[in-house]
Amino acid sequence: MTASAARRCLTIVLAAGEGTRMRSDLPKVLHRAAGRSLLGHVLATARDAGSEALAVVVGPGREDVAAEAAKLAPEARVFVQEERRGTAHAVLAAREVLAEGYDDVLIVYGDTPLVRAETLKRLRAPLARGAGVAVLGFEAQDPTGYGRLISEGPNLVAIREEKDATDEERAIRLSNGGLMSLAGARALDLLDRIGDQNAKREFYLTDVVEVAVLSGLAVAVEAAPEAEVQGVNTRAQLATVEAAFQNRLRAAALENGATLIAPETVFFSHDTALGRDVTVEPNVVFGPGVTVEDGAVIHAFSHLEGAHVGRGVSVGPFARLRPGATLGAGARVGNFVEVKNAEVEEGAKLNHLTYVGDARVGARANLGAGTITCNYDGVSKFRTDIGADAFIGSNTALIAPVTIGDGAYVGTGSVVTEDVPADALAIARAHQITKPGRAARLRAAQKAKKAAKAKG
Repeated sequence: MTASAARRCLTIVLAAGEGTRMRSDLPKVLHRAAGRSLLGHVLATARDAGSEALAVVVGPGREDVAAEAAKLAPEARVFVQEERRGTAHAVLAAREVLAEGYDDVLIVYGDTPLVRAETLKRLRAPLARGAGVAVLGFEAQDPTGYGRLISEGPNLVAIREEKDATDEERAIRLSNGGLMSLAGARALDLLDRIGDQNAKREFYLTDVVEVAVLSGLAVAVEAAPEAEVQGVNTRAQLATVEAAFQNRLRAAALENGATLIAPETVFFSHDTALGRDVTVEPNVVFGPGVTVEDGAVIHAFSHLEGAHVGRGVSVGPFARLRPGATLGAGARVGNFVEVKNAEVEEGAKLNHLTYVGDARVGARANLGAGTITCNYDGVSKFRTDIGADAFIGSNTALIAPVTIGDGAYVGTGSVVTEDVPADALAIARAHQITKPGRAARLRAAQKAKKAAKAKG
């Protein structure tokens, strides 16, 4: 166990920003990347970094952000920054939990979702070695606009905003990543000593560095890659973050034994789980909650969300698996097939042009092209149960609730409204009427009508 792992840690997530540059009615921390809100990514990372307690600071009237925090991290405590008076003021909105006494206090931002748990663990490590504050920095390719980290020897002595920096300081590429850690025993004292002697009369968290230095405390710097501390303030930056997550997820899928024919065209959710020897063809989208077991093939242009795909299953091309779809080993779901809230058991085949919703399809059953389960009457949903080894002929409508027994056979073009017993044959279609010569007379009448209209 590492020194930091044995220490009690509180993470405070600052999520009170309005995000006006997003030009959205949705708070920026609720915008999504890789199938999860930015806030959700940050909370998950804080947990993975060993945080024993979580606090989320939101703006006034932001019940939506508070609700997202409660859904994703029920143990998190939510605090409201009633006035917008700077980042240190926001941290102190969580004074109540700060006063409870933690060894380490991590301060992170709800709009920096790419920071890894390993980075937060490194940011905690200097506190275990006696530092009062540790700041996350990065070597900026172009530091313009960033605060510079000013060091003397191994210690950080100040964070200088660009507008206040000298020419010599502006040449420094080590820039402020925003995140920091504080020694829990000193955190409240340091934060309370930050003043608002600046043009905006706000309390800046960055000033805690100079307060700590004046108190004789060591201030450390931990470095991270520039891409990892990417924040989201605009839609363009959100797109950049999405691309970064996708690159991570594609690399992880390949590393873990999946084959991606064209990786750059496959889009994953943060929780997509692929087994060994899974093959994913181009232009596949995985929404949240998808598991694909070993040896399955997801063919091109398919969309999966909330689905479980068993071993050796074939999906697509152009298939859609919606939440609650569960495919047993060796099942086949082919082109232009949609499955929702349904169990497709081992070896069953839904090869083309089929909708199966609120249903069970038994093992080895075969549904012909155009089969649909009619599960919704405009008010309520009803289930269809199709037994093992049943055969449903093409262009059949199964009007739920209805049960097709094991081994039953339903004739092509049927509209089934009653249960079909096991091993029975059901044919439910209108009697065909053929009238010789009628088509020719219809064409002649239509031609005469067109001629009359042209003259008139």
